[in-house]
Amino acid sequence: MSTRDLSTVGLRADRQAAVLRLTITRPEKLNAVTAELIQCLYEQIAATDARVVVITGEGRAFSSGADLEPGAGGPTDGTSGGGENTLTAANRLLREITGCDAVVIAAINGPAAGIGCSIALAADLPVMAEEAYLLLPFTNIGLMPDGGVTATWAAAAGRVHAMRAALFGERIPAAEALQTGLVAATAPAAELGELVDRWAQTLADRPRVALARTKQAINASTLGHLPQALSREETEQEALLAGADFTEGVQAFLERRQAHFTD
Repeated sequence: MSTRDLSTVGLRADRQAAVLRLTITRPEKLNAVTAELIQCLYEQIAATDARVVVITGEGRAFSSGADLEPGAGGPTDGTSGGGENTLTAANRLLREITGCDAVVIAAINGPAAGIGCSIALAADLPVMAEEAYLLLPFTNIGLMPDGGVTATWAAAAGRVHAMRAALFGERIPAAEALQTGLVAATAPAAELGELVDRWAQTLADRPRVALARTKQAINASTLGHLPQALSREETEQEALLAGADFTEGVQAFLERRQAHFTD
């Protein structure tokens, strides 16, 4: 595991018995993530022997996605931290979340957008505050969904629902996310922590190997195409990142104006 100070990248790791809780701590940025932060999430999960891993955000958001501010280490900067871009780091994290032995719970305490949404839906048990929403805003800035969400969303809620969410970039509220199978449960924001803690403890008391094999069998049956989806997303997204529409989309986002696409 890296010896870097997690607080400097915006992450906190708390271990309590068999449960590891990972909290993104950039509330002033609505927990927008950088490649370095994503890499730290990966390292924590890859190195742990915890039976349950909980991923959540500090403050009012789970994660607003990749940090788009110039110099922040997001996709607009190409590379960050160890020299990788956000997408490469995210794909490694997604493979670890879906492939590791630990049961991963995403405590979606607030909005989960972009790569933040991808991370949440890769979890084995996404659990959502009733006030939260899911959002795939990629086409708004000239990009396509990534982080494996083209596979995980469709596997959970179906092809047409994934199309609608991805093409229109609509906010999907918690009630609809639960109804369509995107999340395992919802709760009022004030009660989300209690629900997640109860689930985490229940799972931590169960046999580790049986849990791991169950998780892996279900993922193999429903997400066997995830490696191909990640590869496709990375190839296509790299091309889109180099395009004029992405430049215009980000500029419009930062300037809070309507984008004018040309491709």
